[in-house]
Amino acid sequence: MAIARSSSSSLCLSSPPKIIILVLLLSGAFGETRDPFACDPKDAATPKLPFCKVSMPTSVRVRDLLGRLTLQEKIRLLVNNAAAVPRLGIKGYEWWSEALHGVSNVGPGTKFGGAFPGATSFPQVITTAASFNATLWEAIGRVVSDEARAMYNGGAAGLTYWSPNVNIFRDPRWGRGQETPGEDPVLAGTYAASYVKGLQGTSNGDRLKVAACCKHFTAYDLDKWNGVDRFHFNAKVSKQDIEDTFDVPFKMCVQDGNVASVMCSYNQVNGVPTCADPNLLKRTVRGRWKLNGYIVSDCDSVGVFYNTQHYTSTPEEAAADAIKAGLDLDCGPFLAQFSEGAVRKGLLKEADINAALANTLTVQMRLGMYDGEPSAQPFGNLGPKDVCTPAHQELALEAARQGIVLLKNRGPSLPLSHIRHRTVAVIGPNSNATVTMIGNYAGVACGYTSPLQGIGNYAKTIHQVGCADVACADDKLFSGAIDAASKADATVLVMGLDQSIEAEFLDRTGLLLPGRQQDLVSKVASASKGPVILVLMSGGPIDVSFANNHPRIGAILWAGYPGQAGGAAIADVLYGTTNPEGKLPMTWYPQDYVSNLPMTDMAMRSSANRNYPGRTYRFYRGPVLYPFGHGLSYTNFVHTIASAPNVVAVPLDGRHLAGNTTISGKAIKVNHAKCTKLSVGLQVDVKNTGSKDGTHTMLVFSAPPSGNWAPQKQLVAFAKAHVPAGSQQRVGINIHVCKFLSVVDSSGVRRIPLGVHDLHIGNVKHSISLQAATLGV
Repeated sequence: MAIARSSSSSLCLSSPPKIIILVLLLSGAFGETRDPFACDPKDAATPKLPFCKVSMPTSVRVRDLLGRLTLQEKIRLLVNNAAAVPRLGIKGYEWWSEALHGVSNVGPGTKFGGAFPGATSFPQVITTAASFNATLWEAIGRVVSDEARAMYNGGAAGLTYWSPNVNIFRDPRWGRGQETPGEDPVLAGTYAASYVKGLQGTSNGDRLKVAACCKHFTAYDLDKWNGVDRFHFNAKVSKQDIEDTFDVPFKMCVQDGNVASVMCSYNQVNGVPTCADPNLLKRTVRGRWKLNGYIVSDCDSVGVFYNTQHYTSTPEEAAADAIKAGLDLDCGPFLAQFSEGAVRKGLLKEADINAALANTLTVQMRLGMYDGEPSAQPFGNLGPKDVCTPAHQELALEAARQGIVLLKNRGPSLPLSHIRHRTVAVIGPNSNATVTMIGNYAGVACGYTSPLQGIGNYAKTIHQVGCADVACADDKLFSGAIDAASKADATVLVMGLDQSIEAEFLDRTGLLLPGRQQDLVSKVASASKGPVILVLMSGGPIDVSFANNHPRIGAILWAGYPGQAGGAAIADVLYGTTNPEGKLPMTWYPQDYVSNLPMTDMAMRSSANRNYPGRTYRFYRGPVLYPFGHGLSYTNFVHTIASAPNVVAVPLDGRHLAGNTTISGKAIKVNHAKCTKLSVGLQVDVKNTGSKDGTHTMLVFSAPPSGNWAPQKQLVAFAKAHVPAGSQQRVGINIHVCKFLSVVDSSGVRRIPLGVHDLHIGNVKHSISLQAATLGV
């Protein structure tokens, strides 16, 4: 499926885009060429050492290098700012770089300036997730890693990127929900695997283009709420919720994406800091899931569980607990300060340190850091000319187009008409946004197209901010906005949030628009001469029930944080150059939902006994403003199931009898079934019955047989299909039975429920009966 489609709208940037001009001027230059990290061919001594010999197996090279290091040298390699080992020709290395949705300037590993004044800034992850397009996610990863490698070659970045964030967006108030792919574990896990494949590359065996990292493991989704912060929080989580919600994206990231790193989180889980929990790190991530890479702490997590959580009596015990639990690298100074003391006190063995370093050194070797001259290696030709290219920036625009969600369109009010809507009032605190559009964990963008600029490419604009900022503390600027709306052919209000409202270490207290934004929207709508369109920028959901019900507000768009080209994408959707195709990756709740709901309650399932509503579309049954997966189009799509099985036999592994241990409560243990090729194949015809070409985002949900362990429904597949007006497209869907039709019982055991599973695709339902098959085993 194509991820980019032709459009009459081109990417328009702030005039003139100085960063682009700089990059073009520098395109003939390589920037500051990086010297070899190690094994410099110009150094007479080191290239002959076994750890420098590319022809030898990586494990042999790592073992040789470890044998040459002193204990003190090893300990200085346990932290993010790993020290040089000059006598072996090894330079210092900064492990901490970020690339959440483009190369970021968060973390000391990346420096913008000189030959690299900026990098392509894609939409924030929550926006890109709304595309439900795994091909797009991988393509973005490839572009980001091209630019990351280019900056590494020029001495401006590292090769280890602590991205993506694949935590579940469990509570709508979470300030970092914007960084995640949303509330559904399968969506988050598919995003994780796709983006990681794009970052790391898939065509060169075990070698890595860059090393990605899935974070923050696990049950981390509270930053600072009602006096509780992430450094002190103990997440009390059931085995059931760990297995079927919180750990799913990480497992998919490791097993499907083959990620090179996992980051443990600040919080405790059931009384144990995640970075000191051998059950989570050694037994689960490395043992059960077979991580091929290293485990790193969130920054200063080891210090946090000693100094803040008081988990151990001495710092040496904290260092020993972390390393023995399976931690390989400390983002922070703690392990460099206290690991040697832990060895002297007998709390830690040098062999434990060797095991940790073997994992980090192996990743560095897979990256080619011990292979000598960087320019002679794969990707060694990338430089300034490969950053902020027109193709990369076009992909950022396309990603924004695909992620915008049309929430309401009465009339319809959209798309706007070039003929009837020649003058547009553009109003609101985000109406001329630039930096706001790239969210957090961003870098320096190549350039920006604000909403005002984007709309200005289609119509004459009258601009009034209405509120000085998103806090909108007063109505001093209302009159100008109201006047503009009364004169214009159409009014576009660009409202919402920014990083002053939702961010890392800043959770929201409620779901309403901040300050007097709602008042401004209502007054402008009442005064407007033409149609009124509300555009929302935010990471989390906003209760805009008033606007959904307002007779003068014809349409509502959610743009998330749409990246550097966000304004162009918004305008393309407003004027119909792009037919919207995004679907919400999280539920939009009414304000009442959070009124008496502590963020600290981690339970996913609802409980009538304690008046607990449950969380996410999988378990919450109450009223919503917009459900997970909601998103309108300018055309209409109709589904017909062309072929699908009615009965699927689930074969049992011959080593297990069909007794209570295998089949319990009419469900088969997943690890007792033959899962490898067990899937359900569907053929679905998608017909475009409207008058406009469009891309349909098809979501497939399964409602399992009733049982107290089961969600009411869960996402099991999704696909994209571009369907011209009046035509039909057949879409193939494959659903892995063990992965996606299974549920988790109250003991944390994953089982396949026998009986009727109802598959829902839009308004179409198809029932499949799963039955145990023991014959022929």
